[in-house]
Amino acid sequence: MPRIHFQLELAELKDKLLATAALAQQAVESAVEAYLRRDKGLCKFVKRNERAINTAQRELDEMAYELLAKEQPMAIDLRFILAVTKMNGDLERIGDQAMGIARRTKELMKLDPVFLPVDYEAMGEFASRMIRTAVQSLLDGDPSLAESVREMDDEIDHMNYHAYDDLLHLIQEQPRYTQQAMRGILVAKNLERIADHASNIATDVIFWIRGADVRHQLSMTVDFGAETAQGKVGNSDPEAATSGEKDASPTS
Repeated sequence: MPRIHFQLELAELKDKLLATAALAQQAVESAVEAYLRRDKGLCKFVKRNERAINTAQRELDEMAYELLAKEQPMAIDLRFILAVTKMNGDLERIGDQAMGIARRTKELMKLDPVFLPVDYEAMGEFASRMIRTAVQSLLDGDPSLAESVREMDDEIDHMNYHAYDDLLHLIQEQPRYTQQAMRGILVAKNLERIADHASNIATDVIFWIRGADVRHQLSMTVDFGAETAQGKVGNSDPEAATSGEKDASPTS
């Protein structure tokens, strides 16, 4: 009977994580829509959603720590609970990044409108697909599906690199639009970081099922390219301008 009760608690933990994932997914989609439509109401919705994610994160962490202390699980059950706490942190950071997009959107609404040569809709859809696939791999306990998410990460890294490069050219050619372009760079970076967190979730699914730590097996090609691009503007870091936004990840 105690073992059955423990398995029910693990199932409840998983359900809570999936509910938080749904909130994070909604936050990303709403933030991208707010940006595309310059919708102040959707920005407010993203802020409320982020608060809900923060609350859910605290509740889920408390439940996980209680299970660790009370049940002292071993093997795959222990890995599952540890993975849940890490995935929970990544979902909270996805909410933070969505909130960053909402902030940039409100700032852009105060500036003169200008066309930015970046397909933010495509980037948003790709990042959302990575989240959905990572969550599905959790739901199914499918490490192969999780591996596919990690492979997708390079594509959005390339999107972010090209966005940075194209917006840098805009700044050089039309410096009066520097403020708009810089915010566009930050939005692209937010989306790239969201994808990173989705990849982290997939990594934790692999850890749960296989017991393998594959965090540092990703390609470094795109990272090198991004560093080279940043060198064009005096080694400036567009992500550093996202003051007040938490995007560090324990699994990146």
